[in-house]
Amino acid sequence: MLDLTACTDGELAALALGGRQTAYTELMNRHREFVFRISRSHTADHDAALDVTQQTFVSAFSALERYDGGRSFRHWIGRIAINKCHDWARRRKVRRFFTFALPIDDAQDIADDGVGAETAIADRQELRRTMAAIANLPARLKEVLVLRTIEDLSQAEAAEFLNISEKAVETRLYRARAKLLENLRE
Repeated sequence: MLDLTACTDGELAALALGGRQTAYTELMNRHREFVFRISRSHTADHDAALDVTQQTFVSAFSALERYDGGRSFRHWIGRIAINKCHDWARRRKVRRFFTFALPIDDAQDIADDGVGAETAIADRQELRRTMAAIANLPARLKEVLVLRTIEDLSQAEAAEFLNISEKAVETRLYRARAKLLENLRE
């Protein structure tokens, strides 16, 4: 029996295309945290990030025949995740427009009863505020910030991932940090 954990991503993709379901599972297990972190950084919402992560894997697996096994699967699926985040943002804008048509009585605040200590509440609020500030950055700046600071990619890796120059990564990262700091001070 073949040990799938020892296979490269390209080999797993080939096995998955050959009909081996466990290869799909192994690919998802390897990359789901990465995809979720990208999605969470873009959406600033845990549930939305789960939805985007699921959509990313559905799209990736349905387009698996277009994956070039010689290239990084992580970059390929990360790019799909970013595109899904852009789709989510567009749908969110449309939904936001239509939510104003709902009666005011339909709006409800749901408290999070899982948080007990004041410190945990303050930390969660600060995290939420920071994630919202990151999510509100322009996509070009957000993508570089997430890849460089959250995913800890090198400047060269981020440049390859986004198909831009290393200097563009450096410039966008500087602008993203400045804009994020400005947004958090407001």
